[in-house]
Amino acid sequence: MTLEDFSEQTLEFEDDYEGRVIATLISSALNKPDQQSVLYLHGFNDYFFQSHIAETFHKRGYNFYALDLRKYGRSLLPHQTPNYCRSVTEYFEEIDRSLEIIGSKDIILVGHSTGGLIAGVYMNTGTYKDHIEKLILNSPFLEFNIPFWQRMFLLPLAGIISFFFPYAARKKPFSHLYGASLSAEEHGEWTYNTDWKPIHGFPAYFKWIYAINRAQKKLHLVSDIDVPILILHSNASTQPTNWDDILLKTDMVLNVDHIKKYGKKLGDDVTFAEIPKAIHDVFLSPKKIRKHAFEVTFSWLK
Repeated sequence: MTLEDFSEQTLEFEDDYEGRVIATLISSALNKPDQQSVLYLHGFNDYFFQSHIAETFHKRGYNFYALDLRKYGRSLLPHQTPNYCRSVTEYFEEIDRSLEIIGSKDIILVGHSTGGLIAGVYMNTGTYKDHIEKLILNSPFLEFNIPFWQRMFLLPLAGIISFFFPYAARKKPFSHLYGASLSAEEHGEWTYNTDWKPIHGFPAYFKWIYAINRAQKKLHLVSDIDVPILILHSNASTQPTNWDDILLKTDMVLNVDHIKKYGKKLGDDVTFAEIPKAIHDVFLSPKKIRKHAFEVTFSWLK
């Protein structure tokens, strides 16, 4: 499959603090009646371009949909701040609308990284959480991968700074080497729109950091997701400051120990799948590794 095999539906919403807001529901042309549907949520500095994921689900008899969330990818408007939010609940509108359009009550929700965090919060308080039958989290962003003292001091400080300066940002994007591990222009195998997914990343605004941290804390304190959850993650994390080939076989964005620690708190039926030598987006790992990840995923779905 290629991206030409998908249709796009623009979802309009009421204006927010920056003006007009849209999201984009992407639907596969290979979807068929009476098949179970998957809804995919991307991560930060991301949008849906992973057509091979849809192709793999189709081969196993599933329909496939994806969302480009507001201010990401196809949904980013000229007047908007890329990837910006003040609360992850802002995204609930497009998730609600997408679930209404898909129209079934046995949907598999798949979330990667920040999309996994959003999915986790939605499955606790979202309007149509009962329409989700299973939840698949691909390296969910359940904690910032920074030292403990920084989490205790800098994350609250981000809230204070952003209260007075809503668009204050870190000068250096998070995980600036991650894009180099993905892009075919550098060390990876993937080709994508670098206006929507810059190789070195968009800035991380303090207001966004604070919003993410509040969502994480909610899930740390109380989460009662009552559907089966599969959490895919690498077997190791690394944080080189310069390019190293270890980035092609480890999670350099998140700490896998955080994923395991907080992932088990999401609900009563959580299955962990450690994928050796996977990168942060497990389904963008080298071919042999992602093939194994898909096999594990479909085995769990059965």
